[in-house]
Amino acid sequence: MAGRPVLLLGGSGFIGRHVAARLVAQARHVIVPTRNRERARALLTLPTVQVFEADVHDDAQLASLVRSTDAVINLVGVLDGGRGSPWGPGFERAHVKLVSRIVEAARAAGVRRLLHVSALGVREGGEQTLPSMYLRSKAAGERIVREAADLQWTVFRPSVVFGLGDSLIERFMALQRWLPVIPLGRADARFQPVWVGDVARAIADSLDAQITVHRCYELAGPEVWSLRELIRFAGELSGFRRRVVGLPDSLGRLQAMLLEFAPAALRMSRDNFATLSIDNVAEGAIAPELRIEPTPLAAVAPSYLDEHELRLAEERRRAGH
Repeated sequence: MAGRPVLLLGGSGFIGRHVAARLVAQARHVIVPTRNRERARALLTLPTVQVFEADVHDDAQLASLVRSTDAVINLVGVLDGGRGSPWGPGFERAHVKLVSRIVEAARAAGVRRLLHVSALGVREGGEQTLPSMYLRSKAAGERIVREAADLQWTVFRPSVVFGLGDSLIERFMALQRWLPVIPLGRADARFQPVWVGDVARAIADSLDAQITVHRCYELAGPEVWSLRELIRFAGELSGFRRRVVGLPDSLGRLQAMLLEFAPAALRMSRDNFATLSIDNVAEGAIAPELRIEPTPLAAVAPSYLDEHELRLAEERRRAGH
C-alpha cells in the first residue's frame, strides 16, 4: 500500500512499538498520535514514523488524522476501565465509543482499510454473555467493526502477548524477587501466550493482503500454559522461584479486590479475576494465510534474563552499591 501513511492508534504501547517497527521495515510511513509525546520517545528514532500530540477521543482531531492516511490500525485497549453496567466508563470510552469514532472517521475520509485488535476469548454476541467487563466491551467494539461492511476490515484476537518490555513475564519475575510465597487466585487458568513479534507481523503483513479482508484471526502461541506454570517459569528466569499457592475463588476474589488499590506493578482487579474464569486458548492453529510459525515462550526467555540483569545492575548503581 504505497502513498499516504498508516495511522497507528495505540502505537506508543507495547504492541504498538513492535507494529511500528515492522511497518517501518516495510518502508511504510506511520503516524502515531499520543497525548504524551514522552511516552512515544522510543518511536522517535524510527525513520518513517511521525509522532503527534493529539487526543484521538476528540472527533475533530481524529478526523484530521484519518484524512491524511490510507489505512487505520487500532490497538487501543485498557485492562482497567472502572465498574459499571454492562461495563465501566473506561471500557466504554476505549473499547466502544472510540471504535465507533474510528469507523465514522474512516467513512467520512474515504479510508476503507481498517485493522482492529480485539482479544482472544471474544465471540459474537459476547457483549451480553462474557464474564468480564473487559471482554464484553471488547466484543461490543468488535461488533461495530464487523458490521461496517463498507470498510475493508480485519480483526485480530491475540492471546496474552509476551516479549521484552511486556507486563506479563517481567511482572512475574519482579514479583518473585520480593515475595517468598505467591498466593494466586485461579492459578489453573489457561493461556496460549503469543510472541509480540508474531502479532506485529500478522498485523503489518495483512495491510495489503486482500485475503484477510472481512476475516477474524485468532493469534496464539504454540503452547498452552496455566497461570501457575507461567509464574514458575518466570521464577526460574529470575533465579527466585517461589512456591505458588492456589486460592479458592472466594479468597481469589478478595485478593483481587484488595489488589485494586496496589501499586501499578502489582495491580489486579475483580474484573481481571472474572476474565480468568474462561480459558484464553485458541480454537486452532494460526490461519495459514498469515504465514506465521508461532514462537515458543522459551525461545524468547534469554532476552528476559538479560533485561532483568540490566535492571538489577541499574538498581544497584542507583543505590550506590
